[in-house]
Amino acid sequence: MSSKELLTSSYDFDLPKELIATYPASPRDSAKLLVYDRTTDKIFHVNFYDLENFIPKNCALVFNDTKVIKARLFGEKPSGGKIELLINRALNAHDISVYIRGKVKVGTKIIFNENLIADVKELLEEGSRIVNFYQDEKALRFEDILPIIDKIGHVPLPPYIQRKDNKEDENEYQSVFAKEEGAVAAPTASLHFTKEQHERVCSKFPHAFITLHVGSGTFKPVECDTITEHPMHSEYYDISDEAKELLDSEIPILSVGTTSTRTVEFYVRNKELQRGEANLFLHPNNKPLRVNYLLTNFHLPKSTLLMLVASFVGLEKAMELYDIAIKERYRFYSYGDAMLIL
Repeated sequence: MSSKELLTSSYDFDLPKELIATYPASPRDSAKLLVYDRTTDKIFHVNFYDLENFIPKNCALVFNDTKVIKARLFGEKPSGGKIELLINRALNAHDISVYIRGKVKVGTKIIFNENLIADVKELLEEGSRIVNFYQDEKALRFEDILPIIDKIGHVPLPPYIQRKDNKEDENEYQSVFAKEEGAVAAPTASLHFTKEQHERVCSKFPHAFITLHVGSGTFKPVECDTITEHPMHSEYYDISDEAKELLDSEIPILSVGTTSTRTVEFYVRNKELQRGEANLFLHPNNKPLRVNYLLTNFHLPKSTLLMLVASFVGLEKAMELYDIAIKERYRFYSYGDAMLIL
């Protein structure tokens, strides 16, 4: 492996602004799909509804069934100052990691609709805050908050989708098989499946669902000069006994999305842990051990997600594929098009 593959600057590229998808393809499976076959070094340009024609016959699929919560909340301080709060993740039953736009001190009470109050407990150096939530003076557990924010919260669209969320996003920024509430960002490769296509694929191929609650750290660019110095964010995961059986087998795996990939690969390295905190960073110096094929979207420059793609194909090929995608006018990021690596 060349030292170039460890330099963060090697994963930079220029993306024309008009290729950042701000709305999803409609219908979902009409998105474009770039297929790269590593054994023949061939590239195919098709649509997502053609996916079944390219899935290897002897493999199983792994999906992430996390469900995006309405994590963006708008409230105000007792002084009347406006505050925007983004839930990041639950640290335990009561301590919630959040990002707050607006100045707050420890002890500040932020007031939302439905008598929901966030009490700021701690300011952390990297910019996040720890808060506890209350309603009518009763301390709320994380699971108590979910039905309240479902009423008053907003879909946490990524920062590069520079528009307000709308009613359509409540469905579109959610996979058709989303089940377990807790993510603040969608596992975006999953967004391309229609209900019909997903059912069809699942009827033809062995499959399993794992859960990784995607945090906002997924969008954080690598800021160190050398990628191995990057402190990887941690996210809660859960692998059912049924999924464990598949992962422990010899059957080749097609992982649907980078989040599924990170979860499978974390489990393979820590087999006694079926649930907990995953913080695995896959890159060309830390390649996948269990996942054979990858379905993914096109990711941000200098992101851990692009580096994960490079862990499958190497830096040079990853950047070549991205260059081709730009020339072919593929749409990028969460609502963008997809790539299948065989």
